[in-house]
Amino acid sequence: MKRNWKKATICVQGGYNPKAGEPRVLPIYQSTTYKYDDPGRLADIFDLKEEGHMYSRISNPTVAVFEEKINQLEGGVGGLATSSGQAAITIAILNICTKGQHILATSTLYGGTHTLLSTTLKKYGIEVTFVEPNLDIEEILSYAKSNTRAVYTETIGNPALNVLDFEKYSTIAKILDVPLIVDNTFPTPYLCQPFKYGANIVVHSATKYIDGHANNVGGVIVDGGNFNWDNGKYPELTEPDESYHGIRYYEQFKEKAYITKARSQLLRDIGCTLSPFNAFMLNIGTETLHLRMEKHSENALRLAEYLKGHEKVSWVNYPKLKEHPDYELSKKYLPLGGSGVLTFGIKGGKDAAEKFMRNLELVSLVVHLGDVRTSVLHPASTTHRQLNTEELKKSGISEDMIRVSVGIENIEDIIQDFERAFSLV
Repeated sequence: MKRNWKKATICVQGGYNPKAGEPRVLPIYQSTTYKYDDPGRLADIFDLKEEGHMYSRISNPTVAVFEEKINQLEGGVGGLATSSGQAAITIAILNICTKGQHILATSTLYGGTHTLLSTTLKKYGIEVTFVEPNLDIEEILSYAKSNTRAVYTETIGNPALNVLDFEKYSTIAKILDVPLIVDNTFPTPYLCQPFKYGANIVVHSATKYIDGHANNVGGVIVDGGNFNWDNGKYPELTEPDESYHGIRYYEQFKEKAYITKARSQLLRDIGCTLSPFNAFMLNIGTETLHLRMEKHSENALRLAEYLKGHEKVSWVNYPKLKEHPDYELSKKYLPLGGSGVLTFGIKGGKDAAEKFMRNLELVSLVVHLGDVRTSVLHPASTTHRQLNTEELKKSGISEDMIRVSVGIENIEDIIQDFERAFSLV
């Protein structure tokens, strides 16, 4: 890799370097298995003494290119692709957290993530405490426990759209001597690179902006290689792994210990593998990521400004609006744009929201975001409907909220469609 490449160049060419006579475009290696001539070499691959593909549940050449491209974009030491964003989050946590341990998380998380942490992990004996992101350091630390193993949060909250104060949360993680895990789905590595601001592990739902076309489900974990796992808290990385020939991950792989364990142990055992075809398609999506994120951000700001002055709108929430409480944080951590999601409150509450969404023609009602096509959703009755009233409030969700994933169409056409829908409410 040419490490002086800019992010736009990595989007197009990162991760894949064909040799003379090889395909210029990344092929789909649709194979479960790989041929070897030397049994000793294959044994060394199984012992992790040598790099190589042994079985596509664990690694595959097409998937590896996609993993390396996202790793390069984030500036990490290694990436691991999974079958979905939820799978990436699950592995990221289970890699260092087990029964009887604790996670500190912000309350303004995506509904699916909130349920994973609050309900599913609870069944496995992992406790999670949710804190409001704007609390001061001392108060947040008061919720930590002696068995806290990680701090989990999002760069941009979904759908509260709060911007993470990286300095504050990286300080909290350092005081606790635990890793800071950040979901960077909304901005993507093109708009924000969390490792620069103190994050240790980054996760993505590649289904969203990385894919960009609503064609593929996938997830990615990226290891920053910047956390000291040999601090006495993570024996699973420093003590022998009896399920893998007694290997000590930190001793053998140092800065790559976390991501190596995630692949060799958890992906091997759980099997939430990204298919070669989906990796091929996701890689195509990354080739225009830089262009799309600029346009998504530009259109979202234009639409937010339009909504701000509309008589049937009670409030608008977008990080790049100067009135946004985290506007200064967005300038610091999201200098290239605020991504493509905004929320607004429609006068008349839930009934008015439903009428508005029914009247849209260009814009679609879908359970998705990050698509080139503009879409809307009512979070309180869909993605976050499993939360109770108090949880909805802490997540920054109200009954009048409409979430808009602003696409890359002509902004005038988007505004015209909104105007027509408003006129029929």
